[in-house]
Amino acid sequence: MADVELVKKMLRAVLQANKSGVSLSRLQSEYKELTGEQIPHKQMGHNHLDALLASMPTLVRIERNRSGETMCFASGSNETAHLAKVVARQRSSKKTGRPHLVNTQMRVKPAAPLVLNAKPQTSLRQPNHRGRGHGDFRQARDMRDGQSEGKTGAHPHKMGTVRNKRMTLPSRFQKEVHAHLSRNSQQTAPLNLNESPGSGKGKPYNPQQVQGRIREILGKYSNGFWVSKLPQIYRELYKQDLPTESIKDLETWTHICTVEKTCSSNPSELLLYPAKEQTATSSPSPTLNPDSTSAPSPPSSSSSPSPPSSPATLSPDLKLKLEELLVKYSNGLWAHALPKLFQDTYKTKLPGHVLENLHLLSDICTIDYPMPDNPKRAILYRRSSTGVGEGEDENCNRRNSSISEEELMVRQELGRRLSNHAVPSLQIPKEEYPSVLVVEATNTNAVILRYIGEGYSQAQESMEDEMREFYGLDQSSPCPLSSLSSGQLVAVRAEEEEEILRAQVCEVMADKVKVYYVDHGFSEVISKTKVFELHEKFFQLPFQATKCKLAGLGPFCQEPAVLKKFETMASGRILLAEILERGQTPLVVLYDTSQDDDVNINAACMKALQDKTLASPLQVNSAYMNVTVSSVCSDGTVYCQLPSRGLAKLNEILENIETYFHSQVTSEFLVSRPFCGKGCLARYKGKWSRVEITNLHGSRVLDILFIDVGVQASVEVFELREIPPPFLRDLMAIPPQAVKCCLADLAVSVGSWTPDAVQWLREKVLNTTDCSMKVAKVDETKRCIYIHLFTDKSFHDPARSLNHQMAQSDLFKQRPDVFLTSHSPAKISTATLSSKTSSTSNSINGSHVSTSVPAKPHLRRALSGPRGGGGGNTTTTTTTSPPETPSSPSSSLQLPPLLELPPAGNNIDVYVSVACHPGHFVLQPWRDMYKLVVLMGEMILYYNKTEQKPLNIEKNQIYAAKVENNWHRVLVKGVLTNGLVSVYELDYGKHELVSCTQLRPLIKEFRQLPFQGITAQLAGLKPRQWSEEASIVFRNHVEKKPLVAQLEAVQEAANPWDRKLTVFLVDTSQEERDIWVHDIMAEFADELTNEL
Repeated sequence: MADVELVKKMLRAVLQANKSGVSLSRLQSEYKELTGEQIPHKQMGHNHLDALLASMPTLVRIERNRSGETMCFASGSNETAHLAKVVARQRSSKKTGRPHLVNTQMRVKPAAPLVLNAKPQTSLRQPNHRGRGHGDFRQARDMRDGQSEGKTGAHPHKMGTVRNKRMTLPSRFQKEVHAHLSRNSQQTAPLNLNESPGSGKGKPYNPQQVQGRIREILGKYSNGFWVSKLPQIYRELYKQDLPTESIKDLETWTHICTVEKTCSSNPSELLLYPAKEQTATSSPSPTLNPDSTSAPSPPSSSSSPSPPSSPATLSPDLKLKLEELLVKYSNGLWAHALPKLFQDTYKTKLPGHVLENLHLLSDICTIDYPMPDNPKRAILYRRSSTGVGEGEDENCNRRNSSISEEELMVRQELGRRLSNHAVPSLQIPKEEYPSVLVVEATNTNAVILRYIGEGYSQAQESMEDEMREFYGLDQSSPCPLSSLSSGQLVAVRAEEEEEILRAQVCEVMADKVKVYYVDHGFSEVISKTKVFELHEKFFQLPFQATKCKLAGLGPFCQEPAVLKKFETMASGRILLAEILERGQTPLVVLYDTSQDDDVNINAACMKALQDKTLASPLQVNSAYMNVTVSSVCSDGTVYCQLPSRGLAKLNEILENIETYFHSQVTSEFLVSRPFCGKGCLARYKGKWSRVEITNLHGSRVLDILFIDVGVQASVEVFELREIPPPFLRDLMAIPPQAVKCCLADLAVSVGSWTPDAVQWLREKVLNTTDCSMKVAKVDETKRCIYIHLFTDKSFHDPARSLNHQMAQSDLFKQRPDVFLTSHSPAKISTATLSSKTSSTSNSINGSHVSTSVPAKPHLRRALSGPRGGGGGNTTTTTTTSPPETPSSPSSSLQLPPLLELPPAGNNIDVYVSVACHPGHFVLQPWRDMYKLVVLMGEMILYYNKTEQKPLNIEKNQIYAAKVENNWHRVLVKGVLTNGLVSVYELDYGKHELVSCTQLRPLIKEFRQLPFQGITAQLAGLKPRQWSEEASIVFRNHVEKKPLVAQLEAVQEAANPWDRKLTVFLVDTSQEERDIWVHDIMAEFADELTNEL
């Protein structure tokens, strides 16, 4: 008989990982990936799976989508119950004490698979930091195969002492496993601390030069690193070997560095830190800062070529201009973009010798060569003017965190101090996408909200429950305050409910007082008899009501139409906030993820400015002439421009903008902070055109939609321009001029067009300016117009329509070697766009972009467990391929070099991209992760503008594959007969199914960087079959986290993807202790055995 409770737990884990729902068939497959078994519905007394699910209404909710497919959703969980409770308890100036209507069936936005917007810190803190006495693991390592497997010494801090036996799960892991099963944990990709890099070029050796260079290195690696790593870092930065005698002198250079011995019995293991006087003043945080949005300053070239002979210096004016450009692109700027950017900005040519002699810029920027095989591909990073220590973690919500003078002054001005008590300031959550409850907004630059989650709304609820008990109605309750003063912090009994809330006195009247509820964000006039002294124990929690600024809405922050739209869509709702800038008032983009499609609130508010009278007029059975077909997508969707007042006004404004840009010599119009939904300008057919950013691939590559022509493209950020303020309001008032259309009366639906049919239609209409159309139907749900299209004015004769011609032709007869898909790129000539502009389809993962609704960034689904592992879980299939063509990669395709690994016993900083269980997980080298980001950005730019060609897909060959908007290097594991291909992502270690039309040959340029994903198993443990509970605990501790791996052994193989490491994993993100993961798993296994 199946374990019913375990089955329910596993089902809940899968459902919680799919907030947007999962199909019945997909639920079965994901359950098997998680547990290794099918859902045992027959053993549980049900003939069919849907019958079993119907018997669990508290676990699963079953619905049918628009296409009739059965979809499964998680029923109200602890998370959704908490969200509903937060909303119910939120007090409002409009509906005091009443709950707001909110849909809490939300999806979280998963974090990026790796660091996208910043370069990882090159060296994590190593274990046994500064010899804090945690014991030396190496001394105990030989004991690891015994009964405790290394528990002695390495992991002294026990996570709990009271053990309540419950089910068969060790008590100390009960909370962790159940928390995982009841919510979809939102992991964030860790970012680096700020670094102050330096670089130097080779000169004859002398001690002063070596000291200066070591000082520069320590400026970057302020958290310290192993002395054994110094020669390698020195060689990579300066292209010279570190003199061996200088290592002996390190201990005497106390003004440069501090050398410390670890607890290790090995005297050669030394740690190197900045000089003590530096660390005393800057006190760099040893923890990673997952949310820092400050500009990182990466180290100098890891393999930069030596510069040719050149002029000695650049003019101060030229350097000033170049530095001004670099300031706009804090996440780095490709050197090849400089000439065009310089010409556009300053209306003069960049001197030709600059690109040939980039080292001349070394005093204003750091030069990095992420693609060693191509010395012309360099990234320039502006040097930080701040000192070491700027990377303090500003985001930890500590109750006793230190308070700066500026913060104290602000609090004093706001009257937030009383007697000797001070309330700590509210810190921004660490999550990339925290949940927030929007209270209200009278200005989009000061939206009042509350953060949802542990340490925020949950802590507030606990405090208010405690306050209700403390200020009860019995005789011992505190008496009302007799004297009140403005700015005083008090406890207030709510007017309509018996709730006790924290408040601040705003104004004192005769018998009443006006107070501001500091945790709920609104004011109220109440009787003085309801005001009590606030006990000191209620000063510990920061005020929960805070403010944020909505990105992109600054110029219209008090526009009535914008505020009305925001009130309708956001007020009183729980939303997700993407934090773009962290500060006293963070800059955010809000998303409503409670519906089928994510809604970008910022973009929707901007669209409230549109003048509907300027839209293209459309009526059923009406005919329109002088129609321009601007785009034909590969799924058969057509975008048209119709003559209208809006189009005429748009063209006039864009012409004026062209003239305006020619007259301006400034860098203020460069887009330095792109975000999804932002409206700006980009070149289309050589002229500036309106675009909306639809997706970001890191900090330099992004997807855009030309909203007036319906063309989607991938570009680099330097190709975008801000809309000049004089034209902003007029341009925002004009609705998108591209009308989404479908050809009516065709037997083939959109998404099932053959490539021949798409190409035939493009040849007929794309270069014709005198088309006409007749509207057959308006589909509001799909935001699409069904039309009859003509290449002349004979719209009275249906037989002359292109619809009729296509219906009568053989264009829709499917060839046996063609697999249909609605995801393939549109074959629009790339000559119509700029050199880096893509000619992709107007669809993202099959969901067509509509220009009348906010475009949204793609949400990568966060699985509770990874898909498959190590290639062993891939289903064997018949490898039926399309007919052979010359473009198939040969078996002799040159593979990238192997990933370099240190000798056994050494440490390597890693990022765990996938974790199945202790016996199988995937590591990425932490130091070079940014190179993978750069590579994937280049792949997006290259493949999104290439034509799809027939490809002979072979098993066990490497290709480039498009997976959820990104291009990955993949290994084909199997080719299915329905046109799908099973692939293994060589840089991430994930298994995916993609359409065969989404594969391209992997060109040589993208075969230089070693494959970044390498499989591993945890050392220090006996081989065993790990339970699902143990796997969950392991994943929670390691997946999507930067860790230090101590290499135990390397199992070499013929192919790079078959190599396997045996490593110890150590979490060094906590300053006070190291967490050795194998200790946790060994203890888990021991306790599980004891309780059985």
